[in-house]
Amino acid sequence: MKRILLTYTLAFILLPVYGGEGGSSPAEKKSLLIDYVDPFIGTTNFGTTNPGAICPNGMMSVVPFNVMGSSENKYDKDARWWSTPYEHTNCFFTGYAHVNLSGVGCPELGSLLLMPTTGELNVDYKEYGSKYKDEQASPGYYSNYLTKYNVKTEVSATPRTSIARFTFPKGKSHILLNLGEGLTNESGAMLRRVSDCEVEGMKLLGTFCYNPQAVFPIYFVMRVKKTPVTTGYWKKQRPMTGVEAEWDPDQGKYKLYTRYGKEIAGDDVGTYFSFDTEEGEQVEVQMGVSFVSIENARLNLDREQEGRNFEQIHAEARAKWNDDLSRITVEGGTDAQKTVFYTALYHLLIHPNILQDVNGEYPAMESDKILTTQGNRYTVFSLWDTCRNLHQLLTLVYPDRQREMLRSMTGMYEEWGWLPKWELYGRETFTMEGDPAIPVIVDSWMKGLRDFDVAKAYEAMRKSATTPGAQNRMRPDLDPYIEKGYIPLGFYAKDLAGDTSVSHALEYYMADAALSLLADSLGHGDDARLFRARSLGYKRYYSPESGTLRPLHPDGTFLSPFDPKAGENFTAAPGFHEGSAWNYTFYVPHDVEGLAKLMGGRRKFIDKLQMVFDEGLYDPANEPDIAYAYLFSRFRGEEWRTQRETRRLLERYFTTAPDGIPGNDDTGTMSAWAVFTMLGLYPDCPGEPYYTLTSPTFDRAEIDTERGTLVIEKHGEGYIDRMTLGDKPLKNYRILHDDLLKGGKLTFELQTGK
Repeated sequence: MKRILLTYTLAFILLPVYGGEGGSSPAEKKSLLIDYVDPFIGTTNFGTTNPGAICPNGMMSVVPFNVMGSSENKYDKDARWWSTPYEHTNCFFTGYAHVNLSGVGCPELGSLLLMPTTGELNVDYKEYGSKYKDEQASPGYYSNYLTKYNVKTEVSATPRTSIARFTFPKGKSHILLNLGEGLTNESGAMLRRVSDCEVEGMKLLGTFCYNPQAVFPIYFVMRVKKTPVTTGYWKKQRPMTGVEAEWDPDQGKYKLYTRYGKEIAGDDVGTYFSFDTEEGEQVEVQMGVSFVSIENARLNLDREQEGRNFEQIHAEARAKWNDDLSRITVEGGTDAQKTVFYTALYHLLIHPNILQDVNGEYPAMESDKILTTQGNRYTVFSLWDTCRNLHQLLTLVYPDRQREMLRSMTGMYEEWGWLPKWELYGRETFTMEGDPAIPVIVDSWMKGLRDFDVAKAYEAMRKSATTPGAQNRMRPDLDPYIEKGYIPLGFYAKDLAGDTSVSHALEYYMADAALSLLADSLGHGDDARLFRARSLGYKRYYSPESGTLRPLHPDGTFLSPFDPKAGENFTAAPGFHEGSAWNYTFYVPHDVEGLAKLMGGRRKFIDKLQMVFDEGLYDPANEPDIAYAYLFSRFRGEEWRTQRETRRLLERYFTTAPDGIPGNDDTGTMSAWAVFTMLGLYPDCPGEPYYTLTSPTFDRAEIDTERGTLVIEKHGEGYIDRMTLGDKPLKNYRILHDDLLKGGKLTFELQTGK
């Protein structure tokens, strides 16, 4: 259909690559959808996205590393809590990191640092790092120019491997692989020389978001496509004192191993390849990775790069991205709006990513076992974030991928007894709260994705919803939730400054509401009624005095004194996680009408919700309130407010600048919000198969779905006056997924005024 096939890849490599400073290519150059993508969007303002090379949902990403080694950097990983290998305002490049996370809030991965240098060999990253200029980035490609060395660097990627191309000046040139530094908080690595042009090894990664046991190895094979003049290792030596120090001139320094060629291991080790290069000579470097074994890393490299050079790999990456982005085509709007849209679509197709090697092997969940899958096994399930919209978009536009993610999640349950919460490369990090796999799975099931083991999934969901807290890995504070209908202050976190009891309970309410829908669908009526009743326990938290949800003591009394604004800007506040009471009070998507009644009726609900926006109490980077703007449309006559606020939010927070994402992208969640909103619909309640409508950005959008092309058209500007679905009048602003796809064409007639 609209998708560009790989047969056109030769044409792709003839197109120039653009990017940098939040910009993209000129309009006349944008002949492909990938030309609208600007990977520099979200690379500052804590967006934590990266401009490096990656394939859609690929294991490998190769990213410029610029967050250590220089006092001229604004953000240094060793000077503060930092969670990304690249920051747009920094200036000091110390290599390319292989396998990275996009849009996360904790430091992890970002290691295997590959660096070209010239002149005398120096292996101290504080000294060999370089400033750079002429950054360029597009899907599957990144390049810069190292001013210290007059070296042009370029990288591209396949799903499991990377390729770098360095253009050197005449003279002594070096390629360094640093295993001692990186973004991860773990340490320890091993290197082995296979030949003059090839090394293999492993590095330990993990401890993501405070979990010291969420540790795993990454294995690699690296090849240089030019025979070096010399090769060797280095290792940072421990400092010594006294007589011992007198006997070791390398103590406390980086020691070069010029004659030793067997295995080497340590906390801070690396290897170098030195060359005599001619002016403009290009050297390519290949890297294959695996989370199973060195043998599999080599197999991945051989299978995905055999017989291919840099240009061919780059062209294939571009083709993959253009194929995926072409699932949605838009007409109308400005070039800037298309850049925001397609960059957001690009960002949400990074995670979750594949985990298995080309032979199907992958590390089993929370185990040392190696298993084999027939399809794709996915990892990086940041479900507290992505349960709200990203998986809903995959269900609509990329259903085959979502099916395999559902199978991956149920597979994790079979392997270690629980569904994932925030899973990372076979380890559960237990980051954030709730039971977010439930609404993800239920949402897909209710929208018709049913070719997975739903009985096993239901078994897993019921286990986490009923197992006593002491034995419950997903809901450790479940006991009072069942007994009292709420989680009291101090039950799970004795330090009230770090207590997140209300946040925990609200996530359980949402999960149980979704579980009740699945139970009903499967014919488990008693369960459906039980979990629905539990989901309404949020009412206990409502305080008429504050007009918000409010933490409760074990005896049922409200926390006092209480400031509903406490917790703003990610400060600690009793009861709430990374937000204030205002960021959570309307977070009852499964019972909006019930919440309105609790607040005193429709009018008071609307006025209070509008106040949240008018007084700056809304946090665009906080997931619990991410759907607030769509709640207005639950009440007839107030739908215009949804349209006004979504338009305002898009214009203010989603731009083509490097800070054009409102904070952390949360593995694509913020980007998914932008994509849905620009299309004119949004899944406002995880688990329920509905979308709430708003005025779209583009005149026309075509979406490839499993049931044919869904067309969304807009005529005029302003607010929605009339809507049709399949040429039939549409009165409701909330529409079933099935009805939307059956209708095939959704048309909005807009006019100025409300």
